Amino acid sequence: MRGLFLASVVAGVTLLVACGQGAGTAVTPAAPTPTESAAATATPVPATEPPATDPPAPEAAPTEEETPVSESSGEANADVTYVRAVEAADGTWTFSVTVSHPDTGWEDYADGWDVLTPDGTVLKPDPGSPFTRLLLHPHETEQPFTRSQSGIAIPAGVSEVRVRAHDLVDGFGGREVVVDLAAASGPDFEVERQSD
Repeated sequence: MRGLFLASVVAGVTLLVACGQGAGTAVTPAAPTPTESAAATATPVPATEPPATDPPAPEAAPTEEETPVSESSGEANADVTYVRAVEAADGTWTFSVTVSHPDTGWEDYADGWDVLTPDGTVLKPDPGSPFTRLLLHPHETEQPFTRSQSGIAIPAGVSEVRVRAHDLVDGFGGREVVVDLAAASGPDFEVERQSD
């Protein structure tokens, strides 16, 4: 046992001396000691495997691209400022409605106005239209602006209508005008009947 210890010490000193020599000098490794030989022939112990981890979650499948939408101001601002209602010989009416709205272009503009009876029925000459009068383009350089619609049939017995405007982004909710069809005029309207 003492001999093995001395052999190990001598091998270690030889290695230290060899390491102390300059670069490029070949170093012969010392013969393995019996202890090292036994360690080399021992059955290797398997390394502990790292704990299993869940595979990364797949990214969510892409959804349909969203259509850009103008942001709402939070308050409807298509205002009706004046209405002129003229009765035709056939009993239908032409409404000329003045609307004020801060149109900014195609992304936000006043896109229509309605004439409604007291029970909320929208009167439309064209049943396929979304409004009594559809506005087909922005009026950003013409504010306020007036557009007319003829052929509006007002049911018998209705003597008062309400006129409202719609804006593409914020919808209805701006200023409305109530028109008394039995009166010649009011603060925000005028009426011309065939019997006048």
